[in-house]
Amino acid sequence: MTRPSSRHTDAELAAVIAEGAGQLLLGVGHGGLLDRRELGDVGDALAEAWISRVLTRQRPRDAVLSEEADDDLARLGAERVWIIDPLDGTSEFSRGTTHWAVHVALTVDGRPVAAAVSLPAQGEVYRSDEVPPADGPLTGRIAVSRYGHSYPSATVSDRLGLDAVHIGSAGAKAMAVVRGDVDAYVHAGGQFEWDNCAPVGVAEAAGLHCSRLSGAPIVYNNPQPYMPDFVICRREIADDLLEALRSPW
Repeated sequence: MTRPSSRHTDAELAAVIAEGAGQLLLGVGHGGLLDRRELGDVGDALAEAWISRVLTRQRPRDAVLSEEADDDLARLGAERVWIIDPLDGTSEFSRGTTHWAVHVALTVDGRPVAAAVSLPAQGEVYRSDEVPPADGPLTGRIAVSRYGHSYPSATVSDRLGLDAVHIGSAGAKAMAVVRGDVDAYVHAGGQFEWDNCAPVGVAEAAGLHCSRLSGAPIVYNNPQPYMPDFVICRREIADDLLEALRSPW
């Protein structure tokens, strides 16, 4: 593996970038000078430009896959690939809610090895090198979209007796599991790798179960970065949750 030279470890750099981009995004809404659509557009562009410049400076040999940048397929031959969502939950950000995030993750051979998720409006940063284990009491709750259940999440909710908690962005839902506010986050509506790579990296570091809905491992840096489904949940309920998904009837 080619190791970069920097005063930051990979995990430290992920956290600093996630926090810094979050601070920039908080500034975009200062004074209420932009309307909702402008907020989202400017936020996406500003966070992307800053993160791109920082990674070019700090990790010039690494490849990058970002929601807001053109996909350079040279990443497919790279061992180290940063997967970035500069603003996860643009609609939540534009609406002025607190349920939006910044995702920064480094993958090596398709697996997240350093990750950070910032929830700037909540003043929180979760990082894979410092996240505590998710071992508190089970809550009997599942994170769902503000629009409600998907069919798989409704199945899990019914079979395991989990009450729904409505949360905005993917990062905010995943960190609710990490934080111990809910026991599971089941997604089946289709996402891209940048939507969940950093959340999965942090969740795995916290000892949570992360997989596709089939139970298969999650692998990143694919030629087509579409990610149809995944689950993040407490290990205590993982077997029952996956069984419910395999036998919905």
